[in-house]
Amino acid sequence: MNIKNFFKALTLAVVMTIAFSYQSNAAIASTTIAAPADSTKDAEIAANIVKRVTEIDNMDKTNLSPSEKRALRNELKDLKKQADGLDKRVYLSIGAIIIIILLLILILR
Repeated sequence: MNIKNFFKALTLAVVMTIAFSYQSNAAIASTTIAAPADSTKDAEIAANIVKRVTEIDNMDKTNLSPSEKRALRNELKDLKKQADGLDKRVYLSIGAIIIIILLLILILR
């Protein structure tokens, strides 16, 4: 590896480090501004979901008809979808980060 390629790679690493740190600070700042109202509302919704799921879990399901059991299963599926919708975070896997870095290297070459 010659000096020119080394400095290109070093520059890319420094720029990516700075860009990712600024991006993460901006994401934290934006969530802290809107978090109190959203978190209390989300906590109430989550508490209602947990309460309903425990009610369904404690039910005596032996006397229910098949259509009533199906309705309970559908209700549990809907509650699960609601609970999954409360999580608004974005996750990046290691593979995705490596692909992004490789694409940046190829583009900036």
